[in-house]
Amino acid sequence: MIAGTADEEGPVMRESSQGVTVVALLADPDAPTEIARHMARVLPARLADRSGQGRRFDVEVVSEPFTAGTEDLSTLTRRIKDRGSGEHWDVVVALTDLPLHSYGHKLVVELSHEHGMALLSLPSLGGLRLRRRALRAVEEVVLSLAAPRATRAEEPPQRQSLGRFAGRLAPIRPGPIGEEETADLRYVVSGPRGYLRVLGGMVRANQPWRLVPGLSKALAAALATGAVATVNSTIWSLSEALSTSRLVIAMVGSVALMIGWLVVDAHLWHRSVESSPEERKRTALYNASTVLTVGIGVLVCYAGLMVVNLVWALFLLNDRVFASMTRTPLHATDYWTLSWFVASVATVGGALGSGLESDEAIRAAAYSKREQERRRMLADDHGD
Repeated sequence: MIAGTADEEGPVMRESSQGVTVVALLADPDAPTEIARHMARVLPARLADRSGQGRRFDVEVVSEPFTAGTEDLSTLTRRIKDRGSGEHWDVVVALTDLPLHSYGHKLVVELSHEHGMALLSLPSLGGLRLRRRALRAVEEVVLSLAAPRATRAEEPPQRQSLGRFAGRLAPIRPGPIGEEETADLRYVVSGPRGYLRVLGGMVRANQPWRLVPGLSKALAAALATGAVATVNSTIWSLSEALSTSRLVIAMVGSVALMIGWLVVDAHLWHRSVESSPEERKRTALYNASTVLTVGIGVLVCYAGLMVVNLVWALFLLNDRVFASMTRTPLHATDYWTLSWFVASVATVGGALGSGLESDEAIRAAAYSKREQERRRMLADDHGD
């Protein structure tokens, strides 16, 4: 990395010889890279406005799997340091969509002012407004790392803080740092609010809406089941006889069956190989994110099935045939009730059809690339 020079008593500003501070966003593939590229378009102007004094910033995006095979903070920090040592970067900010842990807490960001680098765990920012929060976090981090460095007579860098960033994203707070660690500033989240924020970020990273196109065989089975059920007179009679509460129970039961089938059949449930309390908490977090990810994906499928079945019913149902079979006239609400009940029946058919999918296909649809790699690594370690 390149740093500016100054006399011994004056501040030292991180910038290249051309007067431009070069910022590298080292991002894991997939979602972190997309977020980094979005940042790169707006970050230089925002940094220049915030820093003042006519400073300029150049932002580069480097996409590579720097978290491959490990979640250990010291290992990741060493990789980031080694990656930036041979480059012309003044500041390196690494972005990952893996949830990271430090001393029993969930890591948000850690900084090393001495080496001009930082590591940001995106899930700790939550699942809503992720790009905006990530942009604000990186902005504060870069300004802190690129700020004039204190001399021996001034305040040491480890006492600096990201007050604005932490204040906006409470309950973020400073975290403990070991004496031998490279980082000099660390923020973590803890407690129920922090747990929910990380959980939402993990689900957001998994992109549960990708489950819909990823389960082609299950969807084909569900659509076929729905098409047959829509023209079945027994289904017509049942939909007329069922109350709203029973329709809700049928919906909840079919969705729960689909979720359970996918989790069990594709071996998505993670079992801890260690008995420590921290490992159990981490396992519970991963399993909760799995259930929520699959659940959201199944609900999207269910809503899509309802729409398809409604269109199919509007096209096919005949009021005279319907009345002769059910002994009741066909009303507008009957189309909705029928499509709702058929969606529940079709979801059960989709659960059976998901057995035709390979485990790898389901994992690819349910998890981000980093999470898939993490689970493969754990499976390999358990097998050894």
